[in-house]
Amino acid sequence: MFAEQYSPQEMMAAVCAMEIHNDDVAFVGIGIPMMAGLIAAKTHAPNATLVYEAGGVGAKSRRLPLTISDNPTTENAIFATEMWRIFSDTQAGFIDKGIIGGAQVDRYGNINTNVILGNGTYDRPKVRLPGTGGANDIASSCGETIIMMKLVKGKFVNKVDFISAPGHLHGYDSRQKAGLKGGGPSKMVTDKGIFLFDPESKEMYLSAVFPGEDPLEIKTYFEWDLKIADHLECLEPPTQEVIDIIHYYDQDGMILGGKKTMDTEFEAYYQKMKANYTAIELNL
Repeated sequence: MFAEQYSPQEMMAAVCAMEIHNDDVAFVGIGIPMMAGLIAAKTHAPNATLVYEAGGVGAKSRRLPLTISDNPTTENAIFATEMWRIFSDTQAGFIDKGIIGGAQVDRYGNINTNVILGNGTYDRPKVRLPGTGGANDIASSCGETIIMMKLVKGKFVNKVDFISAPGHLHGYDSRQKAGLKGGGPSKMVTDKGIFLFDPESKEMYLSAVFPGEDPLEIKTYFEWDLKIADHLECLEPPTQEVIDIIHYYDQDGMILGGKKTMDTEFEAYYQKMKANYTAIELNL
């Protein structure tokens, strides 16, 4: 049964969850990528292994992790290790998929999370951003990466100001020539549609739109002449089951509602979570 009410962020999480398959080993970060992993593990991919940056591997979480090292990232986990081991395993090719985002992305899926130059320089940029975290390792070495970004004008540029996490570099076979082992970005999920990469040129193009979205309006968000698939798909809404799972985990809207703090004290949140836990089948 399809949900009658849902937000674009909830649609993003539901769509990205479908990219995590049963038996995948998926590197997920805090935010919508983590929610996508939780949805996948509770629905169609119960055997997927979720990997968190701080060292949790294969957790079966009963509540929402609030940081990369929060207790739920190791709850009922296969094991808990250290950050260096997680990234060593990533570089060794043991991670099938990584889900990442950024402040800028270009036509080949290169991501910038370091600086927005404006008319400045790297030393004196217009905006100094947080940096890559583990995104460079993920983008360089995972079997494939999935980019998650909201469509905001100014973020989808001809050329990123700084490559924090490599996509397909300059297109065609430039990624392979650079010696990067991972397959690079396979898909970008936004709040309006899904984008794929041309098998030959590696340039991004619009593949599918969310219900009610106009592909010509979507094109206006991009600095380059975005191509649209000949057979553009219109995706179906998320199921009510998925929305129920999202609302169970994100009761205060901290992940998908844009809130910076909880509206309730943690004890009240915990008691509400326990009550909801009895009302929803989480397949733990």
